[in-house]
Amino acid sequence: MADTAGAALGIGPGVLLLQLLWGLSLLLCLALSRAAGRVRFAMGPVALGAAVLSAALLLFPREDGRPASAAAEEIVDTFFIGRLVLLAVMSLVVLGCLFLLLIYHLLEPVYAKPLRDS
Repeated sequence: MADTAGAALGIGPGVLLLQLLWGLSLLLCLALSRAAGRVRFAMGPVALGAAVLSAALLLFPREDGRPASAAAEEIVDTFFIGRLVLLAVMSLVVLGCLFLLLIYHLLEPVYAKPLRDS
C-alpha cells in the first residue's frame, strides 16, 4: 500500500488547499455575479488572483521526504503528450467561454425607455 501519512481521503494537503482555493473563488464569483453596478466586474480579478495563487502553490518547493538515493532515480512521464493535448483543449474551451461571455453578457444592448406613451 502507498504511504498516506499526512493525506486525507488518499490525497495530499496541497490538493485539498487548491480545491479550497477554487471553491472559495467560485463562491465569491457567484456572489459577485449577483451584485449590482461595477462590483460585478470584480469577478475577473478574483479568478485571475486564484489562478496566480494556484500557479504559485504549484511551483512552491515542496519538502522532499525521500532519502538521497531514492531522489536520484529517473522518473519518466509517459503521458506527457496526452497532458499537453488536454491542456490545449482546456485552454481552447476557456477562451471560447470567455468569448461567449463577452458576446452574450458584457455586450448586451441596453435599450432606451420611451419618453412618452403615445
